[in-house]
Amino acid sequence: MSKVSAYIIGYNEERKIEAAIRSVIDWADEVIVADSFSTDKTAELSEKLGARVVQIPFEGFGKLRNVAIRSCQYPWVFSLDADERCTPEARDEILKIVKANRADGPVAYWVPRRNFFMGQWVKYSGWYPDYRQPQLFKNGTMRYTEVAVHEEFEADGEIGKLTNPIWQFPFENLTQILNKANRYSTLGAEKLQHKKKGNTWKAFTHGFAIFFQTYFFRLGFLDGRAGFTIAVYNFISTYFKYAKLAELQQGWKEPVTD
Repeated sequence: MSKVSAYIIGYNEERKIEAAIRSVIDWADEVIVADSFSTDKTAELSEKLGARVVQIPFEGFGKLRNVAIRSCQYPWVFSLDADERCTPEARDEILKIVKANRADGPVAYWVPRRNFFMGQWVKYSGWYPDYRQPQLFKNGTMRYTEVAVHEEFEADGEIGKLTNPIWQFPFENLTQILNKANRYSTLGAEKLQHKKKGNTWKAFTHGFAIFFQTYFFRLGFLDGRAGFTIAVYNFISTYFKYAKLAELQQGWKEPVTD
């Protein structure tokens, strides 16, 4: 039977890392936590639970994932974030694929995710099945663009889909979703700095478009308060990405007094 490495990205995730590790530690042949010098107990807890911690300076998520993959020694790799949990059903499906290890099958698999937010499972809003990127793949067949955020990937072959979802708990509270909007809008603006022009009108129209798409086209209204909040979050993230882009390009500064 072929073997599988599970790697988990976790920076300052002492509140979540234990549950993530426990969801894979009993069946993966090795568990690696890709840390970026956390200032809390993430690394300590990970090692205590039997994971191997690899410290990787953060220079963007793409590079972080590429280095994490190079740290995996087995033929199959399963990628997990600290706020995700592998379910028993997904585990069994993964092990079936790894055991078969077909040479003529897909080299990577999309993994559906069920998100729990604001006290409920989100069914619409673009958050289910919420394929992030192929999370199960043959080692050596996946690589990522080395950008700060929203990294893209390349796979050397066919990509399949798992049937059974894993779970994600993306935010413990609404403060965290606002913090993510702030962080990702900054990284997104930096990514676009030399590619697109930013202005506040573009910020509003792009933000409104993603709100409308999330709430109506992606049926966010069927998710109630969670769906509306997700649509607002998408608006805020997008608006400030383009507004911050304009700030970077135009260099808004205080006037100089004589």
